[in-house]
Amino acid sequence: MSKTIMLACAGGMSTSLLVTKMEKEAVKRNVDVSIFATAGSIIPDECKKYHPDVILLGPQIQYMYHLVIKEVDVPVSVIDMKDFGTMNGEKVLNLALSMMK
Repeated sequence: MSKTIMLACAGGMSTSLLVTKMEKEAVKRNVDVSIFATAGSIIPDECKKYHPDVILLGPQIQYMYHLVIKEVDVPVSVIDMKDFGTMNGEKVLNLALSMMK
């Protein structure tokens, strides 16, 4: 059964490249996941629409962490700044998968 990973940042644009890198890594590993990017301001609406299994916040919106965890019923974490800056799809996918166990 496919799992869904939501990435969120200020506008959803900077996480889009990271989604692509994570998808390539998932294909390499034969991991069945659906990954998408969105804006932090619409996380609750996107949760209702897509029912993600985990939510990863870009470092630029880490200040939203405590607000998000009150509004959603799924694991939430902040992407490491170095991994985000280098667009390390492998490490960010590892983070998301570890949160699903």
